[in-house]
Amino acid sequence: MNSDHPAPSQANASHPIPQEAFDWYDEYAHGVIDRRTFLTRLGTITTATLTMGTLLTALTPDYAAAEQVSFNDPDIKASYETFPSPQGHGEGRGYLVVPTAMEETAPVVLVIHENRGLNPYIADVARRVAKAGFVAFAPDALHPAGGYPGNDDEGRAMQRELDRAKLEQDFIAAAKFLHDHELSNGKLGAVGFCFGGYIVNILAAVMPDQLDAGVPFYGTPAAKELRTNIDGPLLIQLAELDKRVNATWEDYEADLKAAEADYTMHMYPEANHGFHNDSTGRYDEEQAELAWSRTIDFFKKHLS
Repeated sequence: MNSDHPAPSQANASHPIPQEAFDWYDEYAHGVIDRRTFLTRLGTITTATLTMGTLLTALTPDYAAAEQVSFNDPDIKASYETFPSPQGHGEGRGYLVVPTAMEETAPVVLVIHENRGLNPYIADVARRVAKAGFVAFAPDALHPAGGYPGNDDEGRAMQRELDRAKLEQDFIAAAKFLHDHELSNGKLGAVGFCFGGYIVNILAAVMPDQLDAGVPFYGTPAAKELRTNIDGPLLIQLAELDKRVNATWEDYEADLKAAEADYTMHMYPEANHGFHNDSTGRYDEEQAELAWSRTIDFFKKHLS
């Protein structure tokens, strides 16, 4: 187990958006402040050249511009499948992406979204996982409420209304469903972002014998009483400017060490929470590509 600090990226060095705007967006996206407060704060930093429109364009997603793998890419085939979730909301649904060149079975990877449902960015990540040779499954937490509504603001509001304990059980059920899927070779990985990173940490704690590799991107840890169960391996991806999540790391690392868990943490300098999300101005291409290459290498090592 170790921590690694790569050389700082210059990706944000000339970025015209002040850091405060990213911090306020993070607070807004996680329910710390409401939209009116968020917009009021943005108004205090606008100038003749840095307009409200410029700020909102940089902070809100542009999914069409960010797609990396087309849904009709010949190397993959995608469909939707439902799964039982008796301790959650009864039934879950997710986006299944399969490599067209795979054998009868392959390693499987659960792809877990942020706190806004299965949006186009996460669907694209699932396709990237499949392009790398894994069977990918991305559940939509909003399925009980009708599914991802088409925009993140509504998605966040919908997810906030769902029962948190049942939501967690839905993802545990999804992991078990994928582990036992007819296309699975029995090796299960999970990667998640923000809320999804938190879910990866939960899976590592509640099903350590079934989760063979977990990669939480800027996710908070599972409840303290669960952490003693964690074996790993975990590849923990954190962003230097993410004060909210990083505040939990010291305590989490102490518990991982106490449990003698197998983990590696990478801290990405000058990166914001959400730096892997290539649909917004928080995206840091250099750091995101490094983090993603490490993720795929980690899965290849532990799921082969």
